[in-house]
Formats: sequence, C-alpha cells, structure tokens
Amino acid sequence: MRSVVEIVPTHVVREGGGFKVRRPFNMGKVLSPFLLIDEMGPVDYGPGEAVGAPWHPHRGFETVTYLLDGRMRHEDSEGNTGELNPGDVQWMTAGRGIIHCEEPHDEFFKTGGKTHGFQIWVNLPAANKMMEPRYQEVPESESPTIQLDGVWARVIAGECLGESSNIDTVIPITLIHVKMEKGTKLVQKIESDLNGMIYVFDGGILIENKMSVRTRPLPFGLGTRQAIQNGELAILSEGEEITIQCTSRSEFLILAGPELNEPVERYGPFVMNTREEIHQAFSDFQNGRFAS
Repeated sequence: MRSVVEIVPTHVVREGGGFKVRRPFNMGKVLSPFLLIDEMGPVDYGPGEAVGAPWHPHRGFETVTYLLDGRMRHEDSEGNTGELNPGDVQWMTAGRGIIHCEEPHDEFFKTGGKTHGFQIWVNLPAANKMMEPRYQEVPESESPTIQLDGVWARVIAGECLGESSNIDTVIPITLIHVKMEKGTKLVQKIESDLNGMIYVFDGGILIENKMSVRTRPLPFGLGTRQAIQNGELAILSEGEEITIQCTSRSEFLILAGPELNEPVERYGPFVMNTREEIHQAFSDFQNGRFAS
C-alpha cells in the first residue's frame, strides 16, 4: 500500500502572456519524470481579455495540455495547427526542438468566458531528447472515461478501473483525472517501479497512510489517514496501489512515472542533461535549426 510521504503546497504565478497558473513549490525537484504541473486558472475573462502563450521554443521534453474549460488554438514551426476544447488533450513531444504558440481561440477571445486546465511537462530520457517532434491530439469524444459507484475518471495516460488510454507515451506514464462524490472510495494500482503523486484541485480526499512526514488534525476515528486538500500535491511512497476516500465532492489528478536517474539541466523552455546541451539548444534556436 502506498502512503503519503510529503505534501507540497502551491503558489500562483503568471506565465506566457500573463495567464494565471497555480503551481506546486519547487516543482523542478519534486519527482521524476515530471518537471512542471501548472493548473491554468480557473479564471473568468471578459471580452478581449483572454491571454495565452505566444511563440516560444521547447527542446528535450514533452508538454501535456488538458483543457477543462475554455477554447484554445495552437500552431507551430512544423506547420501543425489545431484547437483545444473542453475535455481535449494535446500530448506534444518537443524532442529535438519545436517552436509553437498556444492562444485563446478567436471566438473565445471575442466573447470571453471561463478558462481552466492543466499543462504538465514530462522529461524525456537522454536517448529520446533529440527524437523527432510529434503531436497526439485526443478530443473529448475519444478520451476514455469510466463512471462507477460515484467515481468518474478520464484516463489520459495509463490505466484506471479496467480502462486504458490510447496515448502512446515514450516512457510509462499514468495521468488520470478523477472526480469523486462524498463517501466514495477508489483503489488505484500504480506499478511499483513508478514514482507516484496526487494533485487535488477541488474538495479534499483521505489517503490510507502509514509513513506521513506531517500529520493533520482529523475527525475522531480516521486513524492514520492523511487529508489532502484543494491546492496540495501529495508525494506517495513506494508500493503497488493507493486507497483514496472522499470527504467531499472532489477532483484530482493521479500521476506516476519512472525515476530517470539522469542529470537534469534546464533553462527556460529547454530541458537537457548538460550545460553544453543547453548552450547548443540556444544556438540551434537562434540559428533557425528548430524548424524542418
């Protein structure tokens, strides 16, 4: 049984063209292979107010964009274009390098509305950092979901309650969006060789816990269960499964991936293994060697 070994709080920062994100503190050193977990919003924009991320480069990792509310468009140096609507997933492997932008859709920019979602950065092993860039786009209608006994789950990557994702990941990744009603329970298997964590972004949950480094006052009778609240990231111990109970209607992400055991050298939009590789990434970008 996995339990909680650390709870990481979040803080609000501004990214891209000024959009608000909620981000766990010191995310770059929290847990391989995840480099960043940004909760975009939720924020309500008036007409003409919505912002995004103008043209910028990436090399050496993957970006996962999962939209809950709003409407976005994207384009890149490879000539790809598209849009994201609520429930859609875009899994972009930057590999050797790509330049792209993610902006509000023109119609959404005109009307305004609520924007909420996630962007998650997944590190690539050294052997794959210079692979060819690729996109995998899964619309909401094709995204595997399950609803059982008060538990709803979208399987973005990995497996949950017998349903598997259709995303092809470079390394084994679990990324599941879960909604639970009060009083429900979920037992989620996480392969023993993967690092695991849970990010709560609405309500609160309890995790069966024997190794927590921090205890929190709990109602009588809850024993060793650890409470995780809205805006907290729970780092999990080793094990093969996690038992989650819901104290109120809640939403959270379950994430897991392998320990890469490789040096990480990162600067802005580039994530490599050495300082020399970072310098090379800047040189290649400045000399136009990212576009095909």
